[in-house]
Amino acid sequence: MKPGFYTIMAAQFFSSLADNALLIAAIALLFQLHSPEWMTPLLKLFFVVSYVILAPFVGAFADTFPKGRVMFVTNTIKIGGCLMMFAGSHPLLAYAVVGLGAAAYSPAKYGILTELLPHDKLVEANGWIEGLTVMSIIMGTVVGGILIAPGTAEYLMKLHIPGITPRLDTPAEAAILVIALGYVIAAIFNLRIPLTGAKYESQLNHPIIMTRNFYGCVKKLWSDRLGQISLGVTTLFWGAGATLQFIVLKWASVALDLSLDKGAILQGVCAFGVAGGAIVAARYIPLKKSMLVLPMGIAMGAVTMMMTLVNELNMAYMLIVVIGALSGFFVVPMNALLQHRGHVLMSAGRSIAIQNFNENISVLVMLGLYAVLISLDVHVNDVILLFGFFVMASMFLMILRHRYNQRMYNVESLIGEEKPVGVVH
Repeated sequence: MKPGFYTIMAAQFFSSLADNALLIAAIALLFQLHSPEWMTPLLKLFFVVSYVILAPFVGAFADTFPKGRVMFVTNTIKIGGCLMMFAGSHPLLAYAVVGLGAAAYSPAKYGILTELLPHDKLVEANGWIEGLTVMSIIMGTVVGGILIAPGTAEYLMKLHIPGITPRLDTPAEAAILVIALGYVIAAIFNLRIPLTGAKYESQLNHPIIMTRNFYGCVKKLWSDRLGQISLGVTTLFWGAGATLQFIVLKWASVALDLSLDKGAILQGVCAFGVAGGAIVAARYIPLKKSMLVLPMGIAMGAVTMMMTLVNELNMAYMLIVVIGALSGFFVVPMNALLQHRGHVLMSAGRSIAIQNFNENISVLVMLGLYAVLISLDVHVNDVILLFGFFVMASMFLMILRHRYNQRMYNVESLIGEEKPVGVVH
């Protein structure tokens, strides 16, 4: 791997760590405000809505400027959202601003991989990026849980920082101040990301034209016999993964009688499994064999349903790790395949924006449904069973569709094709 790749990984790690720690702090703030329980999943919903609304524009933005600089600017927006929450803005609004920065950050973060590395390195690169991202989720959720724990919060609130300490009235405020440092460290690494030399035709023009062009590219990727499977799988995965974050917290409270800070650690254990699965996939699944991992999605749904049988902590840890490992193992090759196919059909930044657009529509829909179920007092075990069955059925349909495409069009022969459009080095 080129040295610049490791700088990208470091920037992504600290930015993602802060995102996830801030989510736990925001949940604590909602508890502090005595908000209704159904409002908790809306945090993630407010975070991802920018991915959908801004999708026609963020890809073009990421392709117009050096991607390291784009990452720096958008990480600064995240810092602004973090400071809004510290200053007393409603957690939903402040976390939406963080999501605004994240929506513009993502096309640059993933798009630069296709510029920096050859296609045969994409699965390995995605394995490292996803593994490190998930490690940052682990550490972020755990750090968030530790920071809001009574002992840590009490210590932080006693620290004397001129002009700041008098404002630390609650554990959540103390946590947010520490979390802001993660974004600052990420910004330093953003400035160290090298130029790749990739240049694209100008894509920034009238918003209506940009929107029309974007949706034309969405149709192109969904119409592609290979792209539609990888896009469908990653869309399902990220919607399911975002929902599973909140299901685990609710299940930890109901089935295991864990407080929020301890439930956050259990959530991090799930991410640990994802990291392990991602690393194994990066090591043993080449891009040409990426479609072989599809059955793992069915297995993940089935194992998730087994959560309803567990009410003992050690067993819960084991089960959550297995769920995470299965999901990490099947999503990394799909992510790499989608990036490669998008790069062949269109520009790097735009293809990632399309991926984010579809994945976060899935997040919005699935979190919205989860919030409705919680507002109707549906038991968490029933929610888990519905969730697991939906994942299994969806992955089964994906496998059938791929088999049809392979039989009729031999689509796997397209994997590894090199035909980038509109790129001049």
